[in-house]
Amino acid sequence: MENHPFGLSIRNISKTYANGVQALKNISLDIPMGMYGLLGPNGAGKSTLMRTLATLQEPDQGQLFLGDINVVNQKEKVRETLGYLPQEFGVYPKSSAEELLDYFAVLKGITNRASRKEVVEALLKQTNLWDKRRQKLGGFSGGMKQRFGVAVALLGNPKLMIVDEPTAGLDPAERVRFLNLLSELGENSIVILSTHIVEDVSELCTRMAIINRGQILLEVEPLKAMQGLQGMVWRRIVDKSAMPKLEQEYKIITTKLLSGRTVVHIYSEEDPGNGFEQVVPDLEDVYFTTMAGHINNHKLEVVL
Repeated sequence: MENHPFGLSIRNISKTYANGVQALKNISLDIPMGMYGLLGPNGAGKSTLMRTLATLQEPDQGQLFLGDINVVNQKEKVRETLGYLPQEFGVYPKSSAEELLDYFAVLKGITNRASRKEVVEALLKQTNLWDKRRQKLGGFSGGMKQRFGVAVALLGNPKLMIVDEPTAGLDPAERVRFLNLLSELGENSIVILSTHIVEDVSELCTRMAIINRGQILLEVEPLKAMQGLQGMVWRRIVDKSAMPKLEQEYKIITTKLLSGRTVVHIYSEEDPGNGFEQVVPDLEDVYFTTMAGHINNHKLEVVL
């Protein structure tokens, strides 16, 4: 068997559904320990890839290794070391957090009552839910439910954590608490954060991939990607009526409304003049520049 250093190795994975939708097209990635961002719009193939890594479905072709475990052929072995928080995390509204976590711990094979009590207490404290342990889950806020989902996913000290669209619907304070929790986990395991929210990735992940229509468009360190765009992102504030002309003349990255006017970011390798000022690129510029096809892995490597 091939020997893989500890990490996740994805090789030439493809998946087409029965309805003819090709969700993944020949994807290859190497994902190291730490926080890894998978960024892309809804329908890009993120959830298909997450479900495949979580052993919930098989690829049509390709190979997946977690360390030296073959993910496709050794599903049970993967599940022993996997924590998975899906996009739609259902909870049992009438159970308390403590009861339900205890139940999931039994399913995970922690049968000794004393050690289970210890694990449940430690996880509820780690996810900041200890004070709410007797509260019914039906009364939990969105952020509390997500943190409970992480507590469930952490049973058994997983080496691989998969978190699918975790911050959608959280208020700002809950989002910060949740992301801090995830970044702590990334110190000892692989945590894959699948999201369409750019800020989630820019604040946490040391490496990231941008996926669209089942293909990886860019695989990079966020900081390097932003440095690679230096000098190529320009900004101007215009009236909405000026937009059609600008769209014809320039490579538009993003447009945002600001006090009734429009802030335009464009991609240009030289000074476009015409009232545009150079701005320091952020990850949103990297994301939308990549999505528009203005830049890719090869182009960034040349710049760097």
